[in-house]
Amino acid sequence: MPKLTKSVVDKSPTRESQYTIWCSELKGFGAFIMPSGTRTYFVDYRNANNVRRRMKLGRHGAVTAEQARTLAIQALAEVAKGNDPLENRNSARKSIAVKELCELYIKELEQGRILGKGGRPKKTSTKSTDLGRINRHIIPLIGKMLVTRLTKADVTTMMKDIMAGKTRQSEKTGKLRGRSIVRGGHGVANRTVGLLGGILSYARDELGIIEINPAHGVRKPKDSVRTRRLNEDEYRALGRILENAALDDRYTRTTELIRMLALTGCRRSEVIEIRWSEIDSAGSAFRLDDTKEGQSVRPIGLPVLEYFDERRSDGAEDISPYAFPGRNDDKAFGSFPRHWEKIFKGTELEDVTAHVLRHSFASMANDLGFTEITIAALLGHASGSITSRYVHTLDSALIMAADTVSGYIQALIEGAELSFTHYALDRSSRKAALARFLAPRPDSAPTVAPNEERLAA
Repeated sequence: MPKLTKSVVDKSPTRESQYTIWCSELKGFGAFIMPSGTRTYFVDYRNANNVRRRMKLGRHGAVTAEQARTLAIQALAEVAKGNDPLENRNSARKSIAVKELCELYIKELEQGRILGKGGRPKKTSTKSTDLGRINRHIIPLIGKMLVTRLTKADVTTMMKDIMAGKTRQSEKTGKLRGRSIVRGGHGVANRTVGLLGGILSYARDELGIIEINPAHGVRKPKDSVRTRRLNEDEYRALGRILENAALDDRYTRTTELIRMLALTGCRRSEVIEIRWSEIDSAGSAFRLDDTKEGQSVRPIGLPVLEYFDERRSDGAEDISPYAFPGRNDDKAFGSFPRHWEKIFKGTELEDVTAHVLRHSFASMANDLGFTEITIAALLGHASGSITSRYVHTLDSALIMAADTVSGYIQALIEGAELSFTHYALDRSSRKAALARFLAPRPDSAPTVAPNEERLAA
């Protein structure tokens, strides 16, 4: 082999099994290539007892070939003095506390080397949540404990303390009128134990500090199942609340956002942060670049499509890259949580959240007879969703499903009394069907299915 350089390591192909490449100029210095493509530098030596040792020096990319070479030379110099650098490193690592381990993990997290769903680096929002759980729950409760002495009982005690609200607090943030409210409870405890398990897996697999992860096998509290959904009367109430709120110019944009959440089933951040470039009018879809599931395509119904078409015709796309810009046009709308609270406070829907609207959309789709896999596609779930990858066009059945659900919900918000029905697929029929849905009618008048005349013809 030639001298071990960045170019040599980069060009080394992956194989079905791990293999090693060696440096021709520095004996004992090498790198192993994993089937996954991970490349890690190491130094190989024999200690004073003639025991062969292999010490990792760092992943290719995290350290350069020259940095790894320097570390290898330093390690071999220690060996020449009769020392065992790997043993010394392990001894030092075994004395670190959970807080120090968390700091190492956070450094890896910020550099994008901690992977989340689908093998992708964790999203900014996920990293922020992880940092909050580390700094507000894990470190205050077990930060001083040595990692090597941490037991399953310690993890269980931490979990119960979080459940009991021992780490609950409310503190001011640097933002104007900002406040961070830290709550305990079963859900927070469950997720914090899961995060601690990931941190301890990093300590085991990457640092070699422990051999067994004490967070594995801990009996975590079951998350409360969120079953809250809007019924038809509550959708009508939602319409009245939004109509009243829109009379105040300050809340006009927020009411439009809430309506889009109700008609799409999207997550709050997906609608607030959507860009015009992600709204495919011709394909009747949102083509989201970055969601919880990665890239995602969502079929959207005609009420949603025509709302954005109208906004485009008014020149909104020329003002900001965001469909819902904030005070600064180059940023997304930022007052949503505060506005939401004021709009719903004191109403019959005060307990409703953005997630309730998402759950209600799915429940309505189920009421209308759509299958689980169709509903998963409408919501952008990775499992069972045919839109989990960045496809070019959508099946017309999915667009019909989006029309049906969003049209039905739109009609309820407008105060209509309806019965379950289905929609045609072509755009003119879709318009006619929705026009029939949204046409004003006396409360006592019977509802006619939008496609009844078409089927009769």
